[in-house]
Amino acid sequence: MRLNRYLAAAGLGSRRSVEALILEGRVKINGRIIEDLGTVVAPGDVVKVGSKIVQPQETVHAVLYKPRGFLCTASDERERRTIFDLLPTDWPRVYHVGRLDMESEGLLIVTNDGELSLSLTHPRFKIEKEYEVTLDKPFDPAQKAKLLRGFHIEGGRAKMDEVEQISANKLRVILSQGIKRQIRLMMYDCGFEVENLRRVRIGSVRIDKLRAGMWRMLSPKDVADLKAGRSPKKRTIPERPPIASRRTV
Repeated sequence: MRLNRYLAAAGLGSRRSVEALILEGRVKINGRIIEDLGTVVAPGDVVKVGSKIVQPQETVHAVLYKPRGFLCTASDERERRTIFDLLPTDWPRVYHVGRLDMESEGLLIVTNDGELSLSLTHPRFKIEKEYEVTLDKPFDPAQKAKLLRGFHIEGGRAKMDEVEQISANKLRVILSQGIKRQIRLMMYDCGFEVENLRRVRIGSVRIDKLRAGMWRMLSPKDVADLKAGRSPKKRTIPERPPIASRRTV
């Protein structure tokens, strides 16, 4: 296994980002400093970053339905509930890719795959994210052009890729940006308060039958599609069929 892939599999970052560790001379194999990016790790080799031995972890690719009231953080000094309270304790260390604010709900990707994280977060990949947005009053269709054209909010220039009105005060919104609280700030600028925000799709992965607090593993096809930036051809908001059980939150 090439050294950059080995380090990425050990949870140290994407293949590209861990190359900096190698070039800085911080990686040793069997006690010898390695600075050649083409180095291959053989079975039985001891790899250290600094003074710590590192080994590839079990790779986790999962999707979680974050409920409202949970934080996207590993710990909270006020001991509020976090998304990691919903995940198995025997998993290797995983990270959430992107975030949802405390008042929002819906899909989050959790993984220790640095390559997948890069594919989902780097601006050049423009991964679509689809949301159901419930407003405090009926939407004014005259505001749609402004949302699609874009304008400046706190955090930068923001625009929506698609806006579809599905009822008087409910919208379907697609973004390929990741500005903090983007939808809430854009709607506020247009004169609306967001009463509920639910992310129902990331790339090609839909929320389907997941309920608040539940998670499922991604299939190899899901992972390949996300890394390739694929989105479904038909973009429709899934119905919420009844389900017999759910994780208690």
